[in-house]
Amino acid sequence: MTLNVTHLHQQAIKALNQGQLQQAHQYLVSLVQIDPRHADGYFLLAMVNVQVGQIKKAIKLIVKALEFSQTNEYYAHLAKCYALDGQLDKAKSAALQVTASSIKSALHADTIGVALSHIGLHELALEYYLKALELNSSNPQFFYNYGVCCKFLGQFDNAKTAFESAIKLQPNHHQAHFALSDLTKVTECDNHVARLSKAFADVQSPDAKLHLGHALAKEYQDLKQYDKAFNALKNAKASKLQQARFDNRASEQLFSSLTSLSTQYSDNNVQGFASNEPIFVLGMPRSGTTLVERILSSHSEVMSAGELQDFGITTKRLAQTDSPHVLDELTINKAYELDFEQLGKQYLDATRVVTGAKLHFIDKLPFNFFYVDLIRKALPNAKIVCLLRNPLDTCIGNYRQLFTINNPYYRYSLDLMDTAKFYARFYHLMQHWQKLHGNHFKLLQYESLVSNPEHHIRDLLTFCDLPWQQNCIDFHLNTAPVSTASKVQVREPLNSKSIGRWRNFESHIEEVINYLMSQDIPMSE
Repeated sequence: MTLNVTHLHQQAIKALNQGQLQQAHQYLVSLVQIDPRHADGYFLLAMVNVQVGQIKKAIKLIVKALEFSQTNEYYAHLAKCYALDGQLDKAKSAALQVTASSIKSALHADTIGVALSHIGLHELALEYYLKALELNSSNPQFFYNYGVCCKFLGQFDNAKTAFESAIKLQPNHHQAHFALSDLTKVTECDNHVARLSKAFADVQSPDAKLHLGHALAKEYQDLKQYDKAFNALKNAKASKLQQARFDNRASEQLFSSLTSLSTQYSDNNVQGFASNEPIFVLGMPRSGTTLVERILSSHSEVMSAGELQDFGITTKRLAQTDSPHVLDELTINKAYELDFEQLGKQYLDATRVVTGAKLHFIDKLPFNFFYVDLIRKALPNAKIVCLLRNPLDTCIGNYRQLFTINNPYYRYSLDLMDTAKFYARFYHLMQHWQKLHGNHFKLLQYESLVSNPEHHIRDLLTFCDLPWQQNCIDFHLNTAPVSTASKVQVREPLNSKSIGRWRNFESHIEEVINYLMSQDIPMSE
């Protein structure tokens, strides 16, 4: 039996390494049938399930493996799977079963770092990334992951050095090129345009072209070569657009359902969960949500929990719909039949791993704007602040931004007109929420906040039932991690540098302007 088990184990590893998942699965099922206590058999089965997106099943298999052998590798991948599944408390617990000093494998250290970063625990993650580099300084991805963590923590010089190290090891490391451009203000005498242009020409992958093209566009913008910047963005997105186009029809139906369902159920006397802990800061990406998060989290009674996915995930889980996406028309319909007190309580329970012991926490996921009516029903005492920004600055800002690759919710940003259509739907839905929820839903204009900060910050604190504190004006001194695209800007004093940036691209956006005007979107906002 021992020989057979050993042979099956070796064959399974060989098949996995060659990407032959079905063959590996067959070997491993036979292996654990012969030896039901074979820890690595269960662990490798878990890795097969991770490859095909079966994260919950992978978790069960790793837990089974840990019954027979408690190794750093198993805990590292368990933490990663829990993080991917949104079980943040369990991800943290599994990761911290392994001290950085005890790790002998660079990959295991990096895996735990990634898991901790995924749940927003960047300061804890840093130690594991450093351990990975101590054990292996020739892997470009380890330098990249470490650099991203440093960037979130505001350690920008360390981040730049790490990204350059990744590029030195792998000249076409598209993620490192993009991350470096995002941090660096280049000049005519000191830029990476030639290096980026060569890398863009060398790569074939749509994802790589997306990263490198965005990096090129950022450098051209720094050099005030705006036509070249716009063309770099179009070229960057071209192959990805051929691969995956935004579904405007489904988006239109979703927005329409939200409006009609919230109107239909507006008179329901529902009892949600009576907690005033959450403050939701939401709106279109690149509209000032991170700025408001930093202002509020500078208050002694408030902490930022970052961009939590928990409200949507909890809604999806309780709705029990079998559709592939967290947010879709079917799930929204079922959500209005839920026990809203249960929804509110389970959302809060899911956030506990990162919300700490402060009186209030901020959930800054921009796309929570879809859930405003459900949030009001589930958490009637929660505060909801929605940012509005000049529609052209917002559309250009979203088009210029490289969002999470392959996330269908951000796919509108691959095309400027798709972005404009999405913005129009968003704008009208926010006007609907304002009429429906009145004083419980605060619309805040980004440009007004920038032009008269103290007045609007006082008003914002009053809305959130928070006493005045000077720290909120001095938000740029806040040292907490920032993991959004505004990680550099929010560490500077308030300024108007980004207002009216759309004018740099005015010659390219006539169609967008005409469309937004046809949709009755005020251009002065």
